[in-house]
Amino acid sequence: MKNLTSTKIIATLGPSSDTKEKIKMLTKAGVTMFRLNSSHADEAEHLRRLNYIREIEKEVGYPIPTLLDLQGPKIRVGVLDDPIELIQNSIVKFRHQEKYIDGIIPVDYAGIAKDAKVGEKILMDDGKLVLEVVQIENGVLSAKVLCGGLLKQRKGINIPGSTGSINVLTERDIQYVKFAVDNEIDYLGLSFVRDGKDVMELRELIKQHNGKTKVISKIEKPQALKNIDDIILKSSGIMVARGDLGIEISPEKVPIVQKEIIQKANAQRKVVIVATQMLESMIEQPIPTRAEASDVANAIIDGTDAIMLSGETAAGKYAVEAVKMMRSIAQNVENSKIMKHNCYPQDLIDCCKDDSIAICMAIVDMVEKINVKAILTLTASGYTPKLLSKAKPSVPIFSFCPSYRNSRRMMLYSDVYPIEMELSGGINQQTLETLDKCLIERFKFKSGDKVIFTGALPDLLVGKTNFIKLHEIEG
Repeated sequence: MKNLTSTKIIATLGPSSDTKEKIKMLTKAGVTMFRLNSSHADEAEHLRRLNYIREIEKEVGYPIPTLLDLQGPKIRVGVLDDPIELIQNSIVKFRHQEKYIDGIIPVDYAGIAKDAKVGEKILMDDGKLVLEVVQIENGVLSAKVLCGGLLKQRKGINIPGSTGSINVLTERDIQYVKFAVDNEIDYLGLSFVRDGKDVMELRELIKQHNGKTKVISKIEKPQALKNIDDIILKSSGIMVARGDLGIEISPEKVPIVQKEIIQKANAQRKVVIVATQMLESMIEQPIPTRAEASDVANAIIDGTDAIMLSGETAAGKYAVEAVKMMRSIAQNVENSKIMKHNCYPQDLIDCCKDDSIAICMAIVDMVEKINVKAILTLTASGYTPKLLSKAKPSVPIFSFCPSYRNSRRMMLYSDVYPIEMELSGGINQQTLETLDKCLIERFKFKSGDKVIFTGALPDLLVGKTNFIKLHEIEG
């Protein structure tokens, strides 16, 4: 795992990373988890890529988790015979229909006239075209063009705050949920989530398929910001999806919103990912802009668990170079004096009510005062390593777990490096010898190195964490 950073790196697969050889190159460059985007390609293509990942996982000898992004209810322009020039200050009309008829622009969203309100903005083609609703009558929405340009068919439409009638899961998404469960994909990304009910709808669907896939809620709508605490509570993790979010709430608000979401997710001990346009210029150029490098660094300083590449690895000319650059930025931040280590945020301490937080606080305090090389956690669910990771310890957390599925999920936690291993019974000499052998052979620890390990007694893998042991490795 020497190529992995404490902050985890996610790479999206696509035409630029479509072969096993390229996926393996990305893995060796520093990718922790791969993202499959259901908005592009079909199930057969995603399954082929997933099989490549599983083969590479066995070859490199450590877990590689996967995230399947659900497309969600993306609103789009319908079929146009030719692009339409939207002229500033002109009035154009929209209606739910398939084709351009009678001078009315088609929209694939049935609730366009019901949900939108006079005075609200309509943003099209990633915010390049801006309109304002001036009238709604007989199912036809009329809007004034504020910022014009050429409108092409199937371009995206954002109506901030006005998609209440739309279901968070489309028929296509429902099919992909079954695909994810059947193929043991670790995480599902829920697009355009608005409240906790949307999250529970997906969780219930996963349960109906007898699945254990975890839900990452993508925050990209104003409604989600209003309900953020409940969404975090009901999700396994949060993604700050800055693409659509920046369109829906405006770009200047995104930096502060990003910091607030990371803070709230960390307080609830949930995984958090920052995504979109992190190294966007590397789609075409071999090095990023200085602003992009600062953006990646600031996300890490804010406390994110993971940083994600989208078009950079899916369609970019410099996919491997982008991963290496992201890893280099992460390492520079993690090794700098500005990075706070071994320190829990006060709001996490206030939020966590069980005894585990006191034990984990004691562990990170010991890391500050004793020269230890690592923290070892003996876990079945991954709860303790996830909680420890929120303190950003200055040493790695090696998590020993009997479940390979849970080990894969834990790879997404910052600073955590899971190892599948069967450990049963109490703390005895055989257990210690097994751990010592693993650390010496796999991770080049030396006799005399000190580690802290923690778990639950009397059974190592059942119950809440209740002990700390300072251990010196024996050769």
